[in-house]
Formats: sequence, structure tokens, C-alpha cells
Amino acid sequence: MPGRPPTGDLLDVVREFMERDLLPLLSAELWFQCKVAINILGVVVRELQMSPGVEAAERERLAAILGKPGSVDDLNRELCAFIRQGKIGAESPALVQHLRAITTDALKINNPKWID
Repeated sequence: MPGRPPTGDLLDVVREFMERDLLPLLSAELWFQCKVAINILGVVVRELQMSPGVEAAERERLAAILGKPGSVDDLNRELCAFIRQGKIGAESPALVQHLRAITTDALKINNPKWID
């Protein structure tokens, strides 16, 4: 929408205010709760920024593994069914690479410090 800052920027402003101005004034119990809220805002910002690319890459990997296009949800359901039926498993380098990639992408969004 023209004239409106991106949602991620708005969330960053709130997160920075909470961390810089609010956090130092709080009791230990409220400090912890505020810190949790700050971390959640960081996750939401990363989700907004990274999700389109992460989802596109996931869809491409799934389409390559399954040999057909589709939505991420549909392809994931089909991949799960193939795994349950024993049609694909740990012997598939593409599957192992895909599982590592989705795990890494989730960590980059949820807490990038965990993968450093």
C-alpha cells in the first residue's frame, strides 16, 4: 500500500522501543515476559521477510523430488504419503538435502543463533 511503511519495519520499531526503553524499567518477572515478546516480534519480522523465498525454494525441491508441480501443502502431503509407503526414504539424497534445507530455513526464521 503506497505511503505506508512495510509491516516488518513497523514491528522493528516496536521491538526496538521495547528493548531500548521498556525493558530496563521492568521487574525481573516482567523483564522476562517482555524479552519473550521482543523475541516473538523478531521471529515475525524474519517470517515476513524470508517466507516468500523459503516457500518458493521448498516448492522447487518438492517438485523435483516428486517429478511434478503443485502447491507446497499438496506436495508435502504426497511426499509424506510416499515416505509412509516406503516409496522414498533416507537413501534419497534429494530427500535428505530437502529435509536439511527446511530445517535450516526454519532455524533461520525461529532463531538464527541456533545455526551459527
